Amino acid sequence: MSPIWQKSTHVFAADWVTRFTVGDDHLWDTMLLPFDAAASLAHAAGLLRIGVLSKVEFQALQEAFAELGDAIENGEIEITVEDEDCHTVIERFLEAKTGEAGRKIHTGRSRNDQVLAALRLWLRQHLEEVMHGLAEVADALADVADAHKETFLPGYTHMQRAMPSTVAAWALGYAECLADDLTVLKQARDLNNASPLGAAAGYGVPYLDLDRGGVASDLGFNRIQEQVTAVQLSRGKFELAAVHALVQGAATINRLSSDIVLYCSAEFGFIKLADEMTTGSSIMPQKKNPDIAELARAALHRIAADMHVLLGVPANLPSGYHRDLQVTKASVMRSVLMMLDLIEAALGLVNGLTFDTKRTEAARSADLYATAAALKQVKDGTAFRDAYRDVAGKTDVWQAEADRPLSQVYATEGNPGQTDSTRLRARIRKLRPGTGS
Repeated sequence: MSPIWQKSTHVFAADWVTRFTVGDDHLWDTMLLPFDAAASLAHAAGLLRIGVLSKVEFQALQEAFAELGDAIENGEIEITVEDEDCHTVIERFLEAKTGEAGRKIHTGRSRNDQVLAALRLWLRQHLEEVMHGLAEVADALADVADAHKETFLPGYTHMQRAMPSTVAAWALGYAECLADDLTVLKQARDLNNASPLGAAAGYGVPYLDLDRGGVASDLGFNRIQEQVTAVQLSRGKFELAAVHALVQGAATINRLSSDIVLYCSAEFGFIKLADEMTTGSSIMPQKKNPDIAELARAALHRIAADMHVLLGVPANLPSGYHRDLQVTKASVMRSVLMMLDLIEAALGLVNGLTFDTKRTEAARSADLYATAAALKQVKDGTAFRDAYRDVAGKTDVWQAEADRPLSQVYATEGNPGQTDSTRLRARIRKLRPGTGS
């Protein structure tokens, strides 16, 4: 089958050209089908408002779109390499169902702004799913903190035990980082929630006064990209913002996963993982391997690799559209789907954590309280550097501090022994899509 852009006198190139130029784009476009259909219907409504489509033609298109939606939901629509993309499939479907009206549907747009509209609708939905997921992980960490306010956990610097801490302080630290990540994701979602429709191939649409604002409003976009030339200039940039935000969340989960892998080792033994979050060995029958945590740790680097694609591909391109930009779609969509899997892994890991309080308590040693001993003297009026020197080596003074509850050693909220998840939970709740974000 010939591509929709083929002219009657044009002889289409060899099959390998199709395979090379399309690549795996048709697979990603399968996911974009319902979003492209939604954007196309809104575009048709805009054409009705400016008189390009008649009411009868628009009604026929509405009925065809309803059929198309059912076919997509039932998995009856297939995109092949020969089709090139979802736009071709939809246009052919509409033309077959409505004739002249289907041939008018592409009026005032190009596949360049069409794909961006579909992609941004897909991104808006899936970034919100990511935000909900990260909020769930943060809440699960807050649950861990509330259950372990007094559970001792040594704090490390340079991988050496350094100061006293608690499981609650550990868990809430990660939860707050995830709240920060949610803030970045919200910014990326809002940036991408802009309608490109009406820019067409990047230089607008002659003669037709398209209802860009009305179409954007119908699709729930919070704004339009007013300057048509900005649309292709922003391609890759908006996607980069989304994936950079994903990298922030993946980086937090990366370090959380590293702690989990370390703490569940026999040498530490601070935690035990749920059996379903481990795998076995093909040769060692006793093994329970933290594969889920290890792969969760690795996911950051895979998402970051796609971020570098998004950073590199648009660089040095002149203004306007270039086929290079096609590869940005796969990078952003792959990253989002990988992040959703990563969130499932993180949620399973956190919800399945069990702390061995005997092992954590056995890691409590007097030297961890040397700083506390020095600052106790500071509170009584001694200069810090004098107190620092005075307590050095005084293990009996350290032990006296170690024997006290951490709630007496620390006075400031947010410190070990002084943790409270209330305000952090409220912040996370506010950042969830649909609840004020």
